[in-house]
Amino acid sequence: MQELRLPASVSPLEPVQCEGGRAECRGLPFYCPFYQAAGALLGVNLWPAEPVPRFVLCPDWAFCEFLPCLASKEPRTVLLDELWEGREYGLVVTAQPGEYRCRTGEVLKVTGFHKQCPMVEPVRRESQTLSVRGESIPEEQFCQSLCRTLSLWPGARLIDYVCVESSLLGDSSGPCAPHYEVFLELQGLRDLSEVQRYKLDQCLQEDFPIYKSFRFKGSIGPLRLHLVRPGSFTRLREALGSPVPMPRVLREEQLLQLIQGAVIS
Repeated sequence: MQELRLPASVSPLEPVQCEGGRAECRGLPFYCPFYQAAGALLGVNLWPAEPVPRFVLCPDWAFCEFLPCLASKEPRTVLLDELWEGREYGLVVTAQPGEYRCRTGEVLKVTGFHKQCPMVEPVRRESQTLSVRGESIPEEQFCQSLCRTLSLWPGARLIDYVCVESSLLGDSSGPCAPHYEVFLELQGLRDLSEVQRYKLDQCLQEDFPIYKSFRFKGSIGPLRLHLVRPGSFTRLREALGSPVPMPRVLREEQLLQLIQGAVIS
């Protein structure tokens, strides 16, 4: 079976669609050769046959520091030779001399060492967690629930999506309890019935018991789902203006207004 290679500019945390959405791409393995964050190449994947990508960090590509995830209230960064296997760290990067030190928001897990160089697996992005009542649904797990929902919509293919916590909408969110709003670009469906729209909220309740308990008590309102016109996410990526992975939880009002203006249903 042919192996598809992702371009070096793609983050391993970034969902990738096959070009043109061709059905024959389904089931083919993807190989991500490089790990990139904050616009800098940081590591290389030496194990293309493994289903979960892991990367050897290359010391001379960028200056990296690491924040232990279970540290004290005043954590200090550690360097490559201070990492422990099995632990998770937040990534801090200085890409080139003279550039600002940048906390990327990505969390890496050290899976071992290759000739004394740490091997890491990207596990999540700190800022991309949905939480309106402390329920904390990570980006990757939300995506899994969304993909499960899509399987219940015959003919639908996901092009891209973003989520928003209702607090960012301000008064436009209405008087209901705090909730999520999800913006989807789909191929194969022009509209969704109310029953279909509710399926995503239902899947989230099934996958996350804490979310279900808050929904049952009414402290979290029902999820609202919006469809946007084709090409909306191309324009959203252009508006980002920097080589960062696509945010799955929008935190900026300007980006929110852009995607709201593209809603068709």
